[in-house]
Amino acid sequence: MAKLQPVRGTHDLLPEQVRSHRYVEETARAVAERYCYAPIDTPIFEFTEVFVRTLGETSDVVSKEMYSFEDKGGDSITLRPEGTAGVVRAVISGGLAQELPLKYFYGGPMFRYERPQKGRQRQFHQIGAELLGVPEPTGDVEIIALGAHILEALGLQANTTLELNTLGDQASRTAYRDDLVAYLSRYRDDLSADSRERLGRNPLRILDSKDRTDREIVAGAPTFDDHLTPTAAEFFAAVCGGLDDLAIAYTLTPTLVRGLDYYCHTAFEFTTTELGAQGTVLAGGRYDGLMEIMGGPPTPGVGWAAGIERLAMMSHDAEPAPRPIALIPVGEEATVRAASLAYRLRRAGLIIDLAHRGNLSRRMKRANKHHARAAVLLGEDELQRQAATVRDLDSGEQTEVSLDDLEARLAAFR
Repeated sequence: MAKLQPVRGTHDLLPEQVRSHRYVEETARAVAERYCYAPIDTPIFEFTEVFVRTLGETSDVVSKEMYSFEDKGGDSITLRPEGTAGVVRAVISGGLAQELPLKYFYGGPMFRYERPQKGRQRQFHQIGAELLGVPEPTGDVEIIALGAHILEALGLQANTTLELNTLGDQASRTAYRDDLVAYLSRYRDDLSADSRERLGRNPLRILDSKDRTDREIVAGAPTFDDHLTPTAAEFFAAVCGGLDDLAIAYTLTPTLVRGLDYYCHTAFEFTTTELGAQGTVLAGGRYDGLMEIMGGPPTPGVGWAAGIERLAMMSHDAEPAPRPIALIPVGEEATVRAASLAYRLRRAGLIIDLAHRGNLSRRMKRANKHHARAAVLLGEDELQRQAATVRDLDSGEQTEVSLDDLEARLAAFR
């Protein structure tokens, strides 16, 4: 029988990785709470239509990367490839659009069928924030500031660059799209196969192509700046001014785009050079048309998502493993008594690692391997005196303590 392995693009999160991921998510949640972003948790799978309607049938995610299947009821179900669509669907189906503005923070697994690479798997994990019901540029400034604050709290802001662009309003994008298609059409035969396919249905995505020839062509393409309406230019100036007021540095990147029509105005990414070619660690933008596309009332929105794996890879801090107290019974009677004693100490708030088997030497080695703070030695002689020996594993100091006083003595090792 072949040895079972994880499915390609998935991996087991062992204790060290779990603690690292939890550190990232809990740090981010703590910062998000300061901005009054409430927690939300949507289902891991949705009706496929939720993503087809929002991401578009011709998008790479929908056409190539979604994990979709038919359930036993005959419905088409998709494992969520991203978090925003589910949050917006929850607002609509929950009748929450009457309570705007709404601020949400989420975290959890996402699923995309793509080539596994550093920091990117087919099952991956994200944190994200969404701000719904705020049409003013102050909303964009706040959501970017939240992302920057989280990166700072993780000790990563100095290693990232905020890249910023504007997609303008609908009139700006229509004018720009026409000029961009006219320009790129002159180089159609030189474009990559993917870009030739996108030329007719999603030309803005060509600006984000990683193909070398595409990038050389795009370097001479018209820019959004020349097509912004006065209203769109004023909006972007306000966003930049707000970031300046907060002393959040940014770099203007004209090729930074979002290919879907419901995106507008601000697009942004925090990028790094520490992760190779896949350098984006947090990305987002304004999506004022999304809720209407999903059947809700016209509602402005802006948000971002960040990969937990990438943030964890960059972060040098993590939640340390707790240092337990090793409870080591010696002898048959002590082994019987140890279970009830361990239960009592755990209920008192202590972290107890009960050694179930092995001689004293092996049990002490286990305690040292688990970096135990102290050891409680429970032998037959001690039991006769209703006592235990407490050994400080850092200093080596050892004292005998009454079982009745054990909780008080061990409190120093919390």
